[in-house]
Amino acid sequence: MLRDEIERVLLRVQKPAQYIGGEMGSIQKDKSEIDLRFAFCFPDTYEVGMSHLGMKILYGLLNTRENFWCERCFAPWTDMEAEMRQNHIPLYALESLDPLTDFDILGFTLQYELSFTNILNMLDLAGIPVLAKDRHDLKNLVVAGGPCACNPEPLAPFIDLFLLGEGEELNMEVCDLYLACKQAGESKQQFLQKACRIQGVYVPSFYQVHYHQDGTVKEVEPLNGAPEVVSKRIVKDLDRAYFPDTFVVPFTDIVHDRAMTEVLRGCIRGCRFCQAGFIYRPFREKSPEVIDRQAKCLCDSTGYDEVSLTSLSTSDLSTIEPLLEKLLSWSERDHVSLSLPSLRVDNFSEELVEKISSVRKSSLTFAPEAGTQRLRDVINKNVSQQEIDHTCRVAFEGGYTNIKLYFMIGLPTETEEDVCGIVDTAQGVVNLYYQNPDRPKGRSVSVSVSAACFVPKPFTPFQFEPQATMDELREKQQLMRQHLRTKKVRISSHDAKTSFIEGVFARGDRRLGQALLLAWQRGCKMDGWSEYFDFDKWVQAIADCGLDPAFYANRRRPYDEVLPWDHLYFGVDKAFLIRENKKAHADTATPHCRLQCSGCGANKLLGGPCFGTAENC
Repeated sequence: MLRDEIERVLLRVQKPAQYIGGEMGSIQKDKSEIDLRFAFCFPDTYEVGMSHLGMKILYGLLNTRENFWCERCFAPWTDMEAEMRQNHIPLYALESLDPLTDFDILGFTLQYELSFTNILNMLDLAGIPVLAKDRHDLKNLVVAGGPCACNPEPLAPFIDLFLLGEGEELNMEVCDLYLACKQAGESKQQFLQKACRIQGVYVPSFYQVHYHQDGTVKEVEPLNGAPEVVSKRIVKDLDRAYFPDTFVVPFTDIVHDRAMTEVLRGCIRGCRFCQAGFIYRPFREKSPEVIDRQAKCLCDSTGYDEVSLTSLSTSDLSTIEPLLEKLLSWSERDHVSLSLPSLRVDNFSEELVEKISSVRKSSLTFAPEAGTQRLRDVINKNVSQQEIDHTCRVAFEGGYTNIKLYFMIGLPTETEEDVCGIVDTAQGVVNLYYQNPDRPKGRSVSVSVSAACFVPKPFTPFQFEPQATMDELREKQQLMRQHLRTKKVRISSHDAKTSFIEGVFARGDRRLGQALLLAWQRGCKMDGWSEYFDFDKWVQAIADCGLDPAFYANRRRPYDEVLPWDHLYFGVDKAFLIRENKKAHADTATPHCRLQCSGCGANKLLGGPCFGTAENC
């Protein structure tokens, strides 16, 4: 049995607990009563994938159907993969320990571009052909969704269909159609013909891409009756949307080992660099009663002593104060810590810091993103220096001594003054701490600065912008360190090489699929882990396919260029993105959605105004 073969190799690998399943909360079913088997495949390690809220939601939702069985599968670490290949153990799902070849649908989540090779590697380890054209049967249908599905073109040769947008309703509709086609004995092609009529389903093989001589896209031609534009799906009412009442509790440590409850979707801010802020529009909130009930239920069922209120900007929840009152009514008694990982500088109050620190203090994290007011206006951060100072002062008066600040370098129009401004902002935070007469005696302040390399992404106003070259990014990183004058501030920077490859695939077309395949065949995998990322192999693979990576990463796109993802609609109009790009180059900010509707187009997905009044939208 496969189970016996797995057990024989576990003592030879690190963290064997991540390969055995059987955790509290995992769902077991009788295979004789199952009509459809779904493997939720996370193309990274167990410790990363088990922290993903989307997996927890869809895992629970699919398993509410008695005749559906959704199981989990993760990319094994390299030591386990070597044992599996040497001992002819195919990639398997954790609940049943059955090989992936036994499953009807394999669903991959696309969270970041550097996980793409892991998808190919997992399919190959399972004994499933990596190219969609080589998979002829309906069984082992390979689907993918998640944020990177907003530009799925580099993965088009490998994926049978993409699920665009939010998955709760869409996944169930696709599974229902699959089961009907399976029971009727229909072919894969017949299924795809029907699936492409479902809103949110993109079948890449039903589209032919034509190119100009200069390599840009001329047009994307739909075939087989596929729609010219595929629109994403959303869940309109979050209070009524499915949310699990328990999670699988891992045996081993994971990245975010705590209960999580989603409080809202979308974002009102419109930061021009932020892909999530646009592709998750329109803005929708859960009610405090629902959030409180879900959080309490998860803590009771899992035993977690920390609950995180997750969203793109949790402090933008209009009911944050009454919600915290509800949560604190039981969390303090039960010694449960509340975590708000997405706080805004401009709405951080004394009341908020008092509530979130009432159980346990930790570090606070804020994201000014840019070091000068001019550049914050360019990126539409809508945060002033006075608000940054006020926020840090409130935090220090509340007893915090550790502050984390997130910035980006390589932003459009950035100058040396903007780069040095990052260090100046951090130094200003240090100064504020020592200006506080009530600071804890004998305790020093620690300010951590994380400076990510900016990568332009689809469906943002900066999708037209060139990415800074690796040399330019390294010069900016060096300038920051040279400008630093205190040991109270620690600076960490992202690797420019990984950001470059990320930028290539973020705005790539489907010709890059050949390069992706070649890079994987030459050994590229686990690219999100620095010890395995091989930049030279990537560059050589792209070059051997006759492609120029700078064409994708470092080139400005004219507004009238047909972009590889223009036939997909994620709720924001291209005309709006062009307007916002022009305002960025004029150093002009746009008010957030609650103050003034910017006409992005997302309200069309709701069928009405985003905030309930026609005056706002």
